[in-house]
Amino acid sequence: MTKEGTNNTARQIIPLKEWRFNLGDVRDGWYRGADDSSWEAVWVPHDWSIKRGFSKENSSGTGYVTGGIGWYRCRFNLKPQLGKKVRITFEGVYNNSMVWCNSNYLGKRPYGYSTFVYDITEFLAPDGDNVISVKVPHTETADSRWYTGSGITRPVYVTVTGTPCVADFGIFVHTEHVTAESATVIVNTELEGGDALVRHTIIAPDGSTVAEMTGVSSSCKVKNPLLWGTESPNLYTLVTEVVSDGEVTDTVHTRFGIRDIKFDASGKFYLNGKETKLRGVCLHHDAGCLGAAVPKEVWRRRLTKLAACGCNSIRTSHNPPDPALLDLCDEMGFLVMDEAFDEWEAPKNKWWQGHNVYPPKLNGYYEDFITWGETDIKTMVRRDRNHPSIILWSIGNEVDYPNDQYVYSDFDIMTGNNDAGKSEEQRRYDVNRPDARRLAVIARRLVKWVKEVDTTRPVTAALAYPEVSVKTGYMQALDVAGYNYKENLYAEHHKAFPNAIIYGSENGHDSRAWEVVRDNDYICGQFLWTGVDYLGEARGWPVRGAVFGLLDLAGFEKRRYFHRSAMWLDTRVGYLMPSRRFRENTPIIVCYTNAKSAELFLDGVSLGRRDVEHYACDWEVSSYEGTYTATLYFADGTTREISIPRPGTPKSLAVSVWDAERTECEAYTCRDEVHQIEVQLVDENGVPVTFGDGADTDIAVDVSCGELLGIENGDIADLTSYGEAYRRLFHGRLIVYVRVPEDKAEVTLTPADNRFPAVSLTLKRAK
Repeated sequence: MTKEGTNNTARQIIPLKEWRFNLGDVRDGWYRGADDSSWEAVWVPHDWSIKRGFSKENSSGTGYVTGGIGWYRCRFNLKPQLGKKVRITFEGVYNNSMVWCNSNYLGKRPYGYSTFVYDITEFLAPDGDNVISVKVPHTETADSRWYTGSGITRPVYVTVTGTPCVADFGIFVHTEHVTAESATVIVNTELEGGDALVRHTIIAPDGSTVAEMTGVSSSCKVKNPLLWGTESPNLYTLVTEVVSDGEVTDTVHTRFGIRDIKFDASGKFYLNGKETKLRGVCLHHDAGCLGAAVPKEVWRRRLTKLAACGCNSIRTSHNPPDPALLDLCDEMGFLVMDEAFDEWEAPKNKWWQGHNVYPPKLNGYYEDFITWGETDIKTMVRRDRNHPSIILWSIGNEVDYPNDQYVYSDFDIMTGNNDAGKSEEQRRYDVNRPDARRLAVIARRLVKWVKEVDTTRPVTAALAYPEVSVKTGYMQALDVAGYNYKENLYAEHHKAFPNAIIYGSENGHDSRAWEVVRDNDYICGQFLWTGVDYLGEARGWPVRGAVFGLLDLAGFEKRRYFHRSAMWLDTRVGYLMPSRRFRENTPIIVCYTNAKSAELFLDGVSLGRRDVEHYACDWEVSSYEGTYTATLYFADGTTREISIPRPGTPKSLAVSVWDAERTECEAYTCRDEVHQIEVQLVDENGVPVTFGDGADTDIAVDVSCGELLGIENGDIADLTSYGEAYRRLFHGRLIVYVRVPEDKAEVTLTPADNRFPAVSLTLKRAK
């Protein structure tokens, strides 16, 4: 169910964006008449942790940021109306939120990634002056293994309808018998407030009406459907009208795709009848300086870059995602593994003094799972089930790590990433710990809950130790089993369990982890850890994040991005760049390519031809001086020339607005509210300068008639507060995020190094 484009007499959507915020407990914060005039004015989505600096005293696991108790208050004008139903939706509040409407307590929601809805019809003020109060007690920041953020981190909106009306997320549209000639569209509708006539109209991507039907449960055929797929993500719109006594009391617009998905017993995945390998990445929910309050435009830039290197799949690690991310996956043709939990009934280690530094803390979702697990997973599936991008529901991540907390008698002692720093006694089987066979019981229950809401997609989980879980029954509870970093077991387990469908739910970047997918039909794909660097899971101060991504925190391409492009793209790929051998620190020139061989030249003189192995080859060199070029020799007999651009003396800042269209000198337009300004130090010829003198200079940013949301350079060891209006270049570059709320905003970038001139630009909103 979408919340955009539905402002009509039958359904009105009121976004609540302007709030007052106070960090610290307020005794009467819930009270409608409380004085909040001194509170900070903020724009929701909002993450209070991200701009308040870093401290070694805070948890390394969540990025060394502060937590606390936050209060939010928002006023909106709406009088009670006879026959109208009013609901407020929160797409995510981290965490343990408590909500009041006009001093009336509405409820609590512990899980910070769940969407929740309250009916406020009976609590509206007679004069229409309404106050929503939200308390967010996030005092224990060592409650996660990655950065969570704090506050109302996702959108909030009020929905006004007549009665009867469609229930919250009460429309389910899916497709069957999909061919190029026809498809059956099935719609189930849940109503609140009584019975009524339900009318459905299906609108094609070109805006034409292709089908109409009536009834709370109905179906129809669409002829010659435009299928949704990774290359052509065609989206239809279902317009649902609720009619009572001749009056339309509610109207809902639901986007959906006509597509067919199938995992078969041979291990293959088919999309619309075509075998498709999942070239996936795992994503956490933050975006560097923006924290957990990530605008849709920022996700669009990241996904665009991931698609450009061949990525076609996303795993939402390890929690229900922002609905805006799923909307983009629908629009851009990504396949999605939608994941619910990182913990069930037992806690995981929360490193707060550095990764694997004992003792850990144990706060986390397990404290709420028994009470809220069913509600949270059903909410996720009910909310997300109309997204054609979603092909898998994941009930959990690595809950089966042996001897931590669950044990199984066949595994006396285990070693692995999560065991570093443990004593041998802690790693051994202990009959007094929870039995790992309990996981099978929980998994069957979760699978049942998922399928009570949606049976059109298989259920999976990411297994840390499938060699344990296949013995405890956990793996057998799943439709499809994800293996984390267990490529060595693929062949053995396929032989032992030929009908089991397995894939790589989490993999490292080594090319061999992809080659086993490429070369074996019974493995349908992999998900790299990760697509983008992320905050938290820090190894230790001053490092405050993790660098496993293809893209850095600023969304810029890293070295492994180009290696991955050679693996995943069908086009002729070649990149040449300087590097060093890790152990000897020897200078080398490395080539990432899907060619068969490559020949390197220095100032026109050959340094030798190399066979390409695992999509790369390299040459030891005495220095990086001179002009390096390479000739690539592809299997089809074609060749390609590539070179390393050699920058000269740094001269100035090159500035571009991502997805912008330059219309006049120093004036940029962009279709989005949030403008993303990419800044790169260049020489006099426009060649990027990434190292050396000037490549780490501070850049001050001044914004007028707009709002500076943040500056990110991608350096996870940079401890400059994100609340500052300056940041140093990292590899000669950074990105600036600016909200342009009205027609335009003025931005000035001033380098601390006076050799480089300041840059001024006018940002404009596209009409």
